[in-house]
Amino acid sequence: MQTTTRVAVIGGGVVGCSVLYHLTKLGWSDVMLLERSELTSGSTWHAAGGFHTLNGDTNMAALQGYTIRLYKELEEITGMSCGLHHVGGVTLADNQDRFDMLVAERAKHRFMGLETEIVTPDEIKTIAPVTNTDGIIGGLYDPLDGHLDPSGTTHAYAKAARMGGATIETHCKVLETNQRADGTWDIVTNKGSIHAEHIVNAAGLWAREVGAMAGVYFPLHPMEHQYLVTEEVPMIAEIIDAGGEHPHVMDPAGESYLRQEGRGLCIGFYEQPCRPWAVDGTPWDFGHELLPDDFDKIESSIEFAYQRFPALEQAGIKSVIHGPFTFAPDGNPLVGPVPGMRNYWSACAVMAGFSQGGGVGLMLAQWMVEGECERDTFAMDCARFGDWITPGYTRPKVIENYQKRFSVSYPNEELPAARPFRQTPMYDVFDQMGAVWGQQYGLEVPNYFAIEDEPRYETPSFRRSNAFEATAREVNAVRQAVGINEVHNFGKYLVTGPGAREWLDRIMAGRVPKPGRLSLTPMLSPKGRLIGDFTISCLSDTAFQLTASYGSQAFHMRWFEKNEADGVTVENISDQLNGFQIAGPKSRDVLQACTRTDLSDMRFMDLRHLTVGMVDCLVQRVSYTGDLGYEIYCDPMAQRTLWSTLWDAGQPHGMKPFGMRAMMSLRLDKFFGSWLSEFSPDYTASETGLDRFISFKKNTDFIGRNAAEAERNTGPARRLCAFEVDAQDTDVNAYEPIWLDGDVVGFCTSGGYSHYAKKSIALGFVPTYMIADDLTVEIEILGQMHRARILNAPLFDPEGIRMRG
Repeated sequence: MQTTTRVAVIGGGVVGCSVLYHLTKLGWSDVMLLERSELTSGSTWHAAGGFHTLNGDTNMAALQGYTIRLYKELEEITGMSCGLHHVGGVTLADNQDRFDMLVAERAKHRFMGLETEIVTPDEIKTIAPVTNTDGIIGGLYDPLDGHLDPSGTTHAYAKAARMGGATIETHCKVLETNQRADGTWDIVTNKGSIHAEHIVNAAGLWAREVGAMAGVYFPLHPMEHQYLVTEEVPMIAEIIDAGGEHPHVMDPAGESYLRQEGRGLCIGFYEQPCRPWAVDGTPWDFGHELLPDDFDKIESSIEFAYQRFPALEQAGIKSVIHGPFTFAPDGNPLVGPVPGMRNYWSACAVMAGFSQGGGVGLMLAQWMVEGECERDTFAMDCARFGDWITPGYTRPKVIENYQKRFSVSYPNEELPAARPFRQTPMYDVFDQMGAVWGQQYGLEVPNYFAIEDEPRYETPSFRRSNAFEATAREVNAVRQAVGINEVHNFGKYLVTGPGAREWLDRIMAGRVPKPGRLSLTPMLSPKGRLIGDFTISCLSDTAFQLTASYGSQAFHMRWFEKNEADGVTVENISDQLNGFQIAGPKSRDVLQACTRTDLSDMRFMDLRHLTVGMVDCLVQRVSYTGDLGYEIYCDPMAQRTLWSTLWDAGQPHGMKPFGMRAMMSLRLDKFFGSWLSEFSPDYTASETGLDRFISFKKNTDFIGRNAAEAERNTGPARRLCAFEVDAQDTDVNAYEPIWLDGDVVGFCTSGGYSHYAKKSIALGFVPTYMIADDLTVEIEILGQMHRARILNAPLFDPEGIRMRG
């Protein structure tokens, strides 16, 4: 066995073999895979082998499309068969909400190049004759859907990797992973030790155990999953004898998926009475075993399946496959460099390995070889979970995700499992005031405040919800008087040391402010992609506070640590500093009533250390609402006292609390972008307008400068624009296609209703050459075309008089 390697991939399932192949494809040949048993052991060998493109995240859907198209390439490279059956598939809708979701997905696919289509019940009966369409109102047909041979496909990946120079060691159990001072790894196995520059944890069912060897917790959990294969079904036999194949059918109402298997059918279930497996750890001696049959937990699912697919009832059961596979809390994979670790990479929790494995392998290989991926991978980035997550949180969220695998996903839905978990000192105060809660990064966040007899929950919907009136009330309070909310949902970082300013000048593309001032800046990748949207607060020449998205803490800290420098300390203080934002025309009056310091000369983008009531605070004159406003930071231990001071002083001025629903409406008035909507690694500063905050004059070779300057010289091919949409009861959410003259020319990034202007607003990208003051387009929302006119000036305070005055 070789004893040194550039990369050691631990785990010989489809994902580990895909990572190995893609590393060789991108030019790294000194790579090896370690498998404790045989390739495909664990979950891969007993997988149903289905693949599909449908995914609520557009980047995940695109990667699934890449995975499916890759299989023919693998066959050509290796001469091996993946057992491909491109039979197509249809997802059924038995209610309007489900149909709305499928129509919205079809709209996304228009600009992604995926050839899906909405089909009627009669068309479904023709496409998938085994289906009883009673109660079905439509469906989504995808010609790319199909199934394959799991073992053959995995071995094809392995052979392609070997052809590229990779080594595979089977029956090689990893016992220890120990990091050296230089960041490389010693991997102790039952066959001896290996020195590797990088480790990739692709250990599947054993990812938790392998991670624990390096002191890493991976938030995933195995779930039991069961599917059945029938004896010959006459209808299927007739289709085969006529030279055809029956397509896949996904029946969300029955929590089932169905496909042809030989001359019979294969049907699997995501049943509600599901069970987590190996709660206290996966046994090392588990491999090619199955779990005992358990028909009790799928009894009601089978009864429903007999109604939807009557041919099943007369078919005998040929075999039962009951085995475990892993989920993360939100159902997406855990991929990328592990935060807080050097040269340790994750490729875990890929529950849909034959839909996602190729895309996971490609993205991870690009990350390792090229330093960044070609597209935004946050939906599967292991950094989307922080060090706050625990096994006790993961397990109920995984169960919830399994149970909701085929449920309708609403854009405003708040899932209840494992909540509340993390709370600020204000939780009970806001709860008593009627807060309707959402969550971000495990933290409870007020979405809005219900009053009197309004319900304490928001109805999940693709249209305007029952939060509409409450949101309007809170927006009006901010625009007419003064509103207050917490600043807990900002990520906050303290950067200190003699090299702090120089470091920030290199890390950030924008200007680093002078003491007592703030600046806004994008943070760029080397290729000029947006990886952060920050406010820099200069506390002194050697101390700075950064604020950004709360949910991106691990993502941003990983970048800071990767680019660490001598003489600089970066500390994540997101939960060590809290406080409030007050905003609106009366906000200055409220704050002035709480401090002895004269605020009349505190300019926009100033910061000061003030005593507010009894509490020492850092006060910044800035507001995401686009109004006159202040961010007031303090020690969380004093936050309740600060609240009492501000609230009491605010009552004579009409102060009201406001939540995230109002915040998202208020920011639309000013066309302010939102992180992971308008601003993400999919986009550049020039495309989004953030280039106005880049300091091209500063004499620093900041990260991404060359790419940003090149785009500055040529101009971006597309730009972010704001539109007023003719809409009555539904608004843009994200990824709705933008049409012009019968063609899809762009897509929306986010939108909503401006309660201030009483208009439906959309933000989205269109080609630069099309942009004109009188541009009129159509935006497709839930299958309906809506006229939309470009907006050339913000709806509120277009000159910034109130915000800056």
